[in-house]
Amino acid sequence: MLLALLMCYAGFTALCLSTDRHHGELLHSKLTSKRRLGLRLGGWLLLIAAIWPAVLAAGWSQGLVEWCAVLMLSALLLVLLLPYRPRLALILAGLSLLASPVAALALS
Repeated sequence: MLLALLMCYAGFTALCLSTDRHHGELLHSKLTSKRRLGLRLGGWLLLIAAIWPAVLAAGWSQGLVEWCAVLMLSALLLVLLLPYRPRLALILAGLSLLASPVAALALS
């Protein structure tokens, strides 16, 4: 479940950064249309790909339920961090992307 959590958090952060407001606040740069498209595509792909480790760990019936729980937990974490610790939210997203390959190796 750790891999699914890391992927979901990174995916939601990418979707968050694809908005003008959060991109400007967190990265202090102007959002281009190519970057917006890349962030949206990357975010949705990470969220969809997070189904794989959840199903692999617990089967289709329980894995999808756990994936939904991980989606809610990662979104809640991001929503709680953004107003109070926005830089920490970005740091955690970067760390989750770096830790995902390690979690994938531990899964297999």
